[in-house]
Amino acid sequence: MKESAQEAGEVQPNVDEAPKAAPNRGISILDFILRIVAIISTFASAIAMGKSNNKLPFFTRSISRGEYQDLPTFMFFVVANSITSAYLVLSLALSIFHILKSGAKVTRTVLITLDMIILSLLMSGASAAAAIVHLAHKGNVRANWFAICQEFNSFCVRVSGSLVGSFIGILVLMLLILFSAIALSRQ
Repeated sequence: MKESAQEAGEVQPNVDEAPKAAPNRGISILDFILRIVAIISTFASAIAMGKSNNKLPFFTRSISRGEYQDLPTFMFFVVANSITSAYLVLSLALSIFHILKSGAKVTRTVLITLDMIILSLLMSGASAAAAIVHLAHKGNVRANWFAICQEFNSFCVRVSGSLVGSFIGILVLMLLILFSAIALSRQ
């Protein structure tokens, strides 16, 4: 007596099933576009912070100028945004590779890992600078730190705008990590 293939535990391929589709090329194209957006926002943030300075024609309280170089936190912010911009420019090559060959797993995993490292660098720089900008706007009476934005208005406006650009870069990097994870899960 001959047993059928299913009774013997053998699995026959189903001809009706479609082969597993490679990750959507649309995600790879969106990845490329988002990387360009992140490059623009982080590079613009670094330039805006680097060019921020405001000199008063008179001496008030204890300071007469406001420059990003006066605070190491702002210098770290500029360096973090610059490193992020450079990394994103270099990662465009892998993004183009993923558009051409959307089934690549190893390079996508490496890209996710590097994106997470760069995200943590950018987030630490932006968060530290945000704390200093908050002190510049509000001051701290208990610590005897006065708000300087009334005297250095253009400096504070430029620095605040630079922070907005950096936080846009953070949001875009988070989306890049999410989309790369989705692309990996589809494989």
